[in-house]
Order: sequence, then C-alpha cells, then structure tokens
Amino acid sequence: MSHLSQMRRIFLTAALGVALLLPAQLGAQADAPVLKLIRDYIEALRVQAGIPSLAVAVVGANGIVWEQAFGRQDVERSIAARPDTPFHVDGLTQVFTATYLLRCVEEGRLSLDERIGDFKSDVQEPNATIRQLLTHTSGPAASPTFHYRPERLDPLTAVVRACAIESFRGSTMETFDRLAMRDSVPGPDSPQLAPPAEGIPSPSEKARYGQILERLAVPYRVDKQRRATPSRYQATTLTPGGGLISTVHDLARFDLALKDPGALLLPETLAAAWTPATAANGQALPHGLGWFAGTYSGERIVWQYGVGENASSSLMVTMPDRHTTYILLANSPALAEPAPTSVSQLVASPFLRVLLTLVVG
Repeated sequence: MSHLSQMRRIFLTAALGVALLLPAQLGAQADAPVLKLIRDYIEALRVQAGIPSLAVAVVGANGIVWEQAFGRQDVERSIAARPDTPFHVDGLTQVFTATYLLRCVEEGRLSLDERIGDFKSDVQEPNATIRQLLTHTSGPAASPTFHYRPERLDPLTAVVRACAIESFRGSTMETFDRLAMRDSVPGPDSPQLAPPAEGIPSPSEKARYGQILERLAVPYRVDKQRRATPSRYQATTLTPGGGLISTVHDLARFDLALKDPGALLLPETLAAAWTPATAANGQALPHGLGWFAGTYSGERIVWQYGVGENASSSLMVTMPDRHTTYILLANSPALAEPAPTSVSQLVASPFLRVLLTLVVG
C-alpha cells in the first residue's frame, strides 16, 4: 500500500470513528473534532488531486452547517480561495433550469409532455418532450433510454421564455435577486450584453456582475504530474445546461430555498423531480427531472455535477432524508473525474466519502 493510500485510510477511519460518536444534529459546531479531521483530509485530497482551489459547503435543514475554502483561486497572484469565491458551475446550471420549468408546470402553464418543436422549430429533436430533455432520456415513453448530454437542454431557453414571466436569463437574475445570491452571475457575457440579446441586465447590474467576475477563480489545466497551468473557461454564455457562475455560499441559499416548501417548488413537485425515470423492465434509470437520483446505503440520494474541460468542476449532493446537502466547487476538473453518473461512481469520490461522515440529521 502506498503512503498516500495509507494516509487516506488513516484520515477516513479516524473521521468515521469520530462521526460515530457525534450526535445526529451536529449544528454549526465549527470546532467539533470531526470537522478538523475533515478539513485535514479534504486539504490532503486537494493537494493530491492538484486542485488549485476548492470551496465546500454543508447545508442542513435550516442553514449552512459548515463552509470553507482551500487553496488558491489565483495561484500566480497567491489569492486565497474563500466561500464567496465565484466559480463556473457548468452542468449544475440545469437544476436552475429544471426549477423554472417545474414551477411553470405547478402553475398550469406547461406540460412536461409537450414537444420541444412546439416551442422552437429549428431543433435537432423536435419530437423530444420537455420530460425527456430533463431526464436525459429518448425513445418511446414506455421504453426510455438514458444518455447524459447537458448541451441537449439548449432548446429549453425557448420553453422558459414561453412559460415564465422572464426570459431564461431574466428568470435566473430574478432568482438571484429573490434569494440574495449576491455573488452569482447569469453567464460570463452578462456585463457585455446588448440588443437583440434577451434578459439584458441594467447598467448597475452589469457593473456589479463585472465586479464579481473580477474575483472569478482562475481556471487551471492539471497534467498527469498534478502540475497546474492557467487555462480558459469553455462556457461563454448562459445556457440551460451551463454557463452559470456562483459560489458555495450562494448555492447553499438556493438549496435552502428548495427545502423550504413552496419557496421555489412544492414538496410533491420536488419529490417527483427527485424520482428517477424507469426503463421498460422497471429498472430505475440514473436521472430524474433535472437531478440524478438513486439510493445509497438504503437512503435516497440526489445530485448534479458540472465539468468544464481543463477548467472547472462542481458537485451538489443532497440526502433528502437527512435534509443535508454537500456542495463542492473547484477550478480544475478533478471533482468530476470520472463523471459521477451513477451512485457507485458518485460515492467513489474521496471528497464526498469524507463529507458523508459529517452527520447533520
């Protein structure tokens, strides 16, 4: 066994041992022994993975239990990462997309079984339904097949425009304002938008978004020797499957609103969204309406992830029965290597495994 493997086993065993001694409701005991172990373990994993900066938040039923940032958001200028450091969240954008559309369904202005071609004619899959795009499925409704492609959600901008009060970008700005997500940006091009673009921010909003983007974590390419060199973000605008910029603190506010009945969605709507689609043989497929969904150690688990090539990665994991959510953002792809499209791949993440020892209740 390598020295690194031994270190991982020691950290994880110790963290698990202490976690078993903790009460079910940890609360915000920042000095709890398990938190020190978790901080040490996450920092060791970050260094091993070559991630320049990593921000983490653990969210309970009523608030943020713990948040912390590790490493440098800008290595060259030696700027430390913070919980309010903005990152590209890539594929996590689609949980916002799903929320807008499911709210339209709640209000009777949309059916998930409507065809995409009824909203936008020049699309590759005009007969695909909104439900199929959100679940990443295709084929007959009685025999769906799963294939995960966030870019497939792009036509949903037209659906949001048709059913919501605002355009897709406008809906995102309204959500940011309503939830006080003050360090989030609706796409990297927001400060430069001009007609005929939709959802153009006001001059003051453009200025504020520009100031936030000045603090954006620098993206990094990490080679096989775990050496990091600056790279470029791939996303250049906001789409239903990517381009949103946020912080772990702001995403925690979004998560808390999801848990608050009716604040964003009704409990029964969220429960349906967190129920995976099923194949013809009755077997659960990996994805629900905007979220991956499955079972881990007998408990429900839902998640979404994002990855920007040689630039960024993100992970948002909820244990509904524990009312607990784990949020991780990084400025390199390591959090999503390999892509966690199944429960087994998700819980294989060493970062998530150590966070699962943090019992919130």
